[in-house]
Amino acid sequence: MLKVLSGEAVWPPPAWMMRQAGRYLPEYRATRATAGSFLDLCYTPDFAVEVTLQPIRRFGFDAAILFSDILVVPHALGQDVRFVEGEGPRLDPLSDRAAFERLREAGDGAVMTHLAPVFETVTRLRAELPAETTLLGFCGAPWTVASYMIGGRGTPDLAPSRALAEGDTALVDELIDRLVTVQTDYLVRQLEAGADAVQIFESHAGTLPKAMPASPGLIEPVGDVTESALPGGAAPDALTRWSLQPIARMIAGIRSRVPDAKIIVFARGSGLDGHARVVPETGADAVGVDWGVDLKALRGRVPASTVTQGNLHPETLIEGGAALDAAVDGIREAVEGLPHVFNLGHGITPQTPVAHVERMLARLRG
Repeated sequence: MLKVLSGEAVWPPPAWMMRQAGRYLPEYRATRATAGSFLDLCYTPDFAVEVTLQPIRRFGFDAAILFSDILVVPHALGQDVRFVEGEGPRLDPLSDRAAFERLREAGDGAVMTHLAPVFETVTRLRAELPAETTLLGFCGAPWTVASYMIGGRGTPDLAPSRALAEGDTALVDELIDRLVTVQTDYLVRQLEAGADAVQIFESHAGTLPKAMPASPGLIEPVGDVTESALPGGAAPDALTRWSLQPIARMIAGIRSRVPDAKIIVFARGSGLDGHARVVPETGADAVGVDWGVDLKALRGRVPASTVTQGNLHPETLIEGGAALDAAVDGIREAVEGLPHVFNLGHGITPQTPVAHVERMLARLRG
């Protein structure tokens, strides 16, 4: 996988899956029941190492991704974070400046001390994984994490975070800046602890290009054009302003301390145009491709040297059979001779049959 992230075409492509350590695996469900709460699972290295290794033992994926969650960062900053069974994460909403100022009281040293169990997990994983298996660290992108912090939960249109950004642009800018600083350090420490590469998850990129209201701080796309350097020196659009620029700052900060760091950016929902902009606007080594983008069309829009990752539909993996075979073959055809990492276009779902994952890999690897 590291060869691919360096721009080399490897055949068949290396493979891993987002959320590959998850509830579709019986061994994960058993460990999860023993661990207690989801945060206990994330913060206890014995449990986190075990569930990270489970899909590697079963399937022989080419990469393992650290088992954790993007919301451990707001938790480390002092925000109340809890996971409600069947409903997902809940946070005390960050709705005004007073709440933000309380979070700012947490110094960077205290934040990293809180996250120390994550770094221990990374170090132990690198020691236990096969040498040929890439270890991925990760975090959420600033806009995605800020959206959870502001809204207290994930919402389809991110109305709470958009409303606060419209009403108090300076506050959201300060929150984004804080997250850029903290999460840059967080990923650097994962790399120093033993991660071979990292992925930044912009799970809410799809809300940005058309959904953000126009204001001095929030710029909508100009017509159908969503380029970062618009003619005449126009301001950047919302995707660049709130997503790609903060990610680019993170990547520059990481590379100032770890010059050879390999970094993947997954900007879910940003469309064909948004995906094509990820690598040139952020400096990432690879772009994760969601299932809504035609991979062949994207490969036609970007230089042949661009590293892509994805983009099998998770529902196709659930369906299995001939449909799964055809989808895997389609991805193989789109990327033959090009640098690509095989993956899903979003995380694997709990109802996915294990046998279908086995079939997917067998088809991919011939």
